[in-house]
This record gives sequence, C-alpha cells and structure tokens, in this order.
Amino acid sequence: MGNSLLSLLYLYTFLVQPHLKKPIDAIFMHLTLVNILNLPLTLLPNIMASFGVQRFLDDVGCKAVVFLSRVTRGLSICTTSLLSVFQAITISSVQAQWVWLKSKSSLWIFPSFLFFWVINMAIYVRVITDLKATSNFTLVGSGFSNAYCHSLQIKASTSWQFICVLLARDLVFVILMISTSLHMVKLLYQHHQRTQHLHSPSLASQPAPENKATHTILLLVSCFVFFYCSNNIVLFYYFYTPVKIQTLQVMAT
Repeated sequence: MGNSLLSLLYLYTFLVQPHLKKPIDAIFMHLTLVNILNLPLTLLPNIMASFGVQRFLDDVGCKAVVFLSRVTRGLSICTTSLLSVFQAITISSVQAQWVWLKSKSSLWIFPSFLFFWVINMAIYVRVITDLKATSNFTLVGSGFSNAYCHSLQIKASTSWQFICVLLARDLVFVILMISTSLHMVKLLYQHHQRTQHLHSPSLASQPAPENKATHTILLLVSCFVFFYCSNNIVLFYYFYTPVKIQTLQVMAT
C-alpha cells in the first residue's frame, strides 16, 4: 500500500506538476515500482500454496514469475545504490570539484535504469531454461524450488559460476552504497565542525541536525545491508540443502 501511494504521488508530480519534479524523483519512482512488482510476484505462489491450490503455475508461469521476481529483487539493490550515489553527489555539489558531476548526474539516471534491467535480466536468463513446474508440494533435492516450481539438476561448476556472478553484483552495489553513505556522513561531520561556533548557547545543548542525519543514514544503511545479506545467506543455504524447509523457502524469497 505504501509503495502504491508513493508511486501514484510521483506519477502525479511527473504528469500534472512537471515543474515540481526533481531528478531524484525518477529514482524514487523506479525503486517504488520495482518493489511493487516484486512483492506480489514473490508472495503469490506462497499464498496460493497456503490455500492448497495445486498446479497454479505451469512451466511458462513458473519461468515468468520466478524470473521477474529475481530480476526485480536485483533491481532493488541496484536502484538503492544509485539513490545513495545521487544523494552523495547532491550534498557534495557545494564543493567546486563536484559541481560538474552534479550537472551531468541527472543525464545518467535513465541510462543507469536501462543498464540495471539488462544486467539483471542477463544474470537470471538461465531461470528460463533451468526451471519447470512441479506436480506436487514436496520440496526435495538441491537447487531452487517452491510449491509450484523447481530447477533441473545443475552441474556443481555451473551453479558455482552463477553464485559467483550474484555475489559479485551484490558486493559491487553494496560496497558502493556503503562508500557513498560514509562519504555523506563525513561531509555532515565536516559541516558540523565548521558551523559549530555559529550556534547560539541556547541551541548548544540540543542535538545538531547533522548528528540526526548521520544517525539516520547509518541506521538505514546498517539495516538494509544486514537484512539483504541475511536473506542471501538463507537463500544460498536453501538452494544447496537437499531437504527443503518451507519456512526457509518463505524467508529466502
């Protein structure tokens, strides 16, 4: 519901009040739409299975649902990282060496979206060939499986290549997000040091806005990285364990 309302708000701004739109709004809207798509694609098979619906998805449905859910999940980390980079460039633009970068950054947003879609679709294209519908709810054997789909037998070398590609993508974007967040924290600290002597004595005992912003950035980034990495660990464990546990399957999606 929250993502839907945000999406409608940004869409309204783009169509009805274009003079109010900012380049960062496009990133927020893309991230919101990706999350809106990912949520039903991820939860729908589990919901239908909980009601005992059998053969809800055929081979084509399995391939489409799992492929799109994985792609949108990958787009989420990519777009979040882009948002962090854009915010870091924005607050750094007061420095002369960053001014030229801010003027060009808005031109890179939509090409970045296209790059994210292409790279994630290329990573998960093997889902189309390795996945098929299953005829029962039994979850056994290594590989991906849920109530309606399971992957064919995959060679160990091939599966490790796929895992390495996923880890490389995640590491690049997570490290990029952490680096830009720490850069913003550094800038906020420097700004606080420069303006500390300008604050009146009555405000000295109150928390500085820079400190509040720093705590918020660190909290959000820490939570995102923790939950994203935890989800990956559960997903990889679920992928390789021969006996599937339904609870882990829900956590891994």
